[in-house]
Amino acid sequence: MKFFTTAENQAPDGAVCHEVLTSDKVLLRAVVTRQSRARGTVFILNGRADFFERYFETMKDMSKRRLAVVTFDWRGQGGSQRLLKNRLRGYIRNFSGYDLDLAAVIALAQRLDFPEPYYALAHSTGGHILLRALREKTYFKRAVITAPLLGFNYGRWPLPVVHVLNFLTKYSGMGWLYLPGFARGPMERSEYPDNPLTSDRARWNRDTTTLEEHPELGLGGPTYAWLRAAMKSLAELRNWPKYKGPTCPTMIVMAGQDRVVNNLGIRQFVDAVPGISLLAIPSSRHEILNETNVIREKFLAAFDAFMEFDT
Repeated sequence: MKFFTTAENQAPDGAVCHEVLTSDKVLLRAVVTRQSRARGTVFILNGRADFFERYFETMKDMSKRRLAVVTFDWRGQGGSQRLLKNRLRGYIRNFSGYDLDLAAVIALAQRLDFPEPYYALAHSTGGHILLRALREKTYFKRAVITAPLLGFNYGRWPLPVVHVLNFLTKYSGMGWLYLPGFARGPMERSEYPDNPLTSDRARWNRDTTTLEEHPELGLGGPTYAWLRAAMKSLAELRNWPKYKGPTCPTMIVMAGQDRVVNNLGIRQFVDAVPGISLLAIPSSRHEILNETNVIREKFLAAFDAFMEFDT
């Protein structure tokens, strides 16, 4: 396995790619950077349909903060092992598979003797998976999550209709079908004007250039199986133990212009679970880390203030 660069998107200095085998024998692609006089290690957990090349810029931001970095592609996407013959279908049976991915990457960092303490920076579905871990696992000293998946924007589909379609595809063995209204392929350069992810054209073009040159990294829309697994996991998170907070201080940063996840779901979750801070960046679309310089600088200032790094 390897990582891919373009003229506009160079890898961080010293980046090394690793293969990671999970306990259930799924092969993941990871990339790491070390740091002299490191004050710890940050794990960047990306979102659904992501590939870690999109986070090279953020990896460099973390290196400037004297942090070693570990990041990877979840099973079924990016350069990690796909779960269906049609590699463009976003598929998972159960989010517990993602729990195994995170555990395997933590174990990789420990084998490579990456410095503690460990921190987490997670986005969207990656944030959801991180919250699953923070119910019990003590991996991290502090965690920051951007635009977590804590509720869906179902668009024109009423929730009862979603439940009926989920039921029918499950018992007909057709969970591999794409959800209606989602693209069959990855993001494309021409989709920028109405995209829900970022208002920064240069960063959009940077990432679509990577996909044009390395289409094997791309993923299309989610399937019914993925949605069913996500809804089950959301129900589990909503049953968070009463009066119990996450296992480390956690901050959620919400994108005010989000059309991908449901911000009401985020607010309801934060209201229900103690020990989570909430910050909103009103002008941001879903991908705060791939937004304009002004938005990214606001986020990084909040990140620094929250982390309280040791000197």
